[in-house]
Amino acid sequence: MWQQQTLTLSAKTRGFHLVTEEIVSQLTGLADVRIGQLHLLLQHTSASLTLNENCDPTVRSDMEQHFLRHVPEDAPYQHDYEGADDMPAHIKSSLLGVSLLLPVSRGRLVLGTWQGIWLGEHRVQGGARRIIATLQGE
Repeated sequence: MWQQQTLTLSAKTRGFHLVTEEIVSQLTGLADVRIGQLHLLLQHTSASLTLNENCDPTVRSDMEQHFLRHVPEDAPYQHDYEGADDMPAHIKSSLLGVSLLLPVSRGRLVLGTWQGIWLGEHRVQGGARRIIATLQGE
């Protein structure tokens, strides 16, 4: 069985956001998969997807602080057509990536105890974000 759908994440401010439930709640057919995998592709170049800590929100704020220090907005970037946060957002997106491949078992994502899906929103205000979700399994 193959299934593909477009998911929409609500607009978020700059930072890292736990979006596991927002994604799972939109997935049709997940409950019917005994064994398989879910591929998620974020269709944006100024945000990212990553798998990380799902419990302590200070991990997300520490991660944001790390990236603000190491990919500053005030560096002499050539690409600045969409504002000072645009080129740093592209760099962060490339460093973290825009896709995840996750195992599915008995209708659920198989994640570690403390793992959750994060959206890295790298623009001050990025707007709603689209994800192409491809579910494969039996």
